[in-house]
Amino acid sequence: MNKFDEIEFEIDVKEIDFDSLESDEDFRSEAQRLLPKALVQVGEAMAEKTWEDLQKEMQKSGIKSGASQSAKRKFIQETKRTYQRNASSRDKRELEDYLVEKLHQYK
Repeated sequence: MNKFDEIEFEIDVKEIDFDSLESDEDFRSEAQRLLPKALVQVGEAMAEKTWEDLQKEMQKSGIKSGASQSAKRKFIQETKRTYQRNASSRDKRELEDYLVEKLHQYK
């Protein structure tokens, strides 16, 4: 099981010309094209999960969360940008491989 299976994000298949995807290199090139958007989506999904986990932990500890929706939005925005910029080469490669796998499934 891939770690990205647990993270919900969508591949915009409307922008993909599946007829042009024939070789492994074609699939890899398309995955590389999709990678920046996917990194943002994964970062956002991770940020939302982290936010929810933090809120649950605060409740368990008896700490009242006074966080507003704007604080949540700011946290998510900053976290997804940070993930996109600082994702490790390994994470990028794993995500790219995951995208290639998904593209094969869609075709």
